[in-house]
Amino acid sequence: MMAEAVGVRGVALVSGASRGIGRGIAIALAQAGFDVVVNYASNRDAAEEVGKLIESAGRRALLVQSDVSVAADRERLVEETYAKLGRLDLLVNNAGVAPKVRADILEGGEESFDRMININLKGPYFLTQSVAKRMAEAVKQGKPPGKIVTITSVSVYTASTNRGDYCVAKSGLAMMTKLFAVRLAEFGINVYEIRPGVIETDMTGPVKDKYDRMIADGLTPIARWGKPDDVARAVVAVATDAFPFSTGEVINVDGGFHLRRL
Repeated sequence: MMAEAVGVRGVALVSGASRGIGRGIAIALAQAGFDVVVNYASNRDAAEEVGKLIESAGRRALLVQSDVSVAADRERLVEETYAKLGRLDLLVNNAGVAPKVRADILEGGEESFDRMININLKGPYFLTQSVAKRMAEAVKQGKPPGKIVTITSVSVYTASTNRGDYCVAKSGLAMMTKLFAVRLAEFGINVYEIRPGVIETDMTGPVKDKYDRMIADGLTPIARWGKPDDVARAVVAVATDAFPFSTGEVINVDGGFHLRRL
């Protein structure tokens, strides 16, 4: 997303921000006027590249290595954000992984299931809890309410029997959004789910040929791959208060995949 940087709007924390969708979100938020906490699990070089792009947009970048599935790492991520940037106005739960092996649901093992749940569901759940408590306390002190966005997937409702663990984890995130939206409404903290479809990233690279064929055969009314920037634009819309009277809302960024057609 190319845009001139505007006056500072606050601080955003983007988990899994070193590559793919998270990278696009982090850069777009900087261009929209946010300082950005770039959370990454292991790829320091990629995170540093994102940090440089954020700074080139005139915003501050804070790089924090942490594994969102680990409680101590989550708390350190939140502590560093507040200690070094002084506030947090937007949490974007984006960190997530795909199964190492796409296994039939009758064969898939517990190791893969535990990995999916720990990283893709438990991590965001408790990171949101930690941030939400701080955001609520800030509101009590007279500060503006923050916002929380979770990036899910069309796998929330689309059954892929060769990656059932991934689908179950993403479905949990959809309910997580509803729960926190209800609980945080009294503080004016709006919570959103952004639900991407087939997005061109390194995660979907191994199945590119398959999805090329499916898109050509009419998988989506908008007949192209989605881009990280498509998701980033939706996050920026939420972040810049385009939906002030909405919470718990699902924003589909899927080329129309969710539409039922005859």
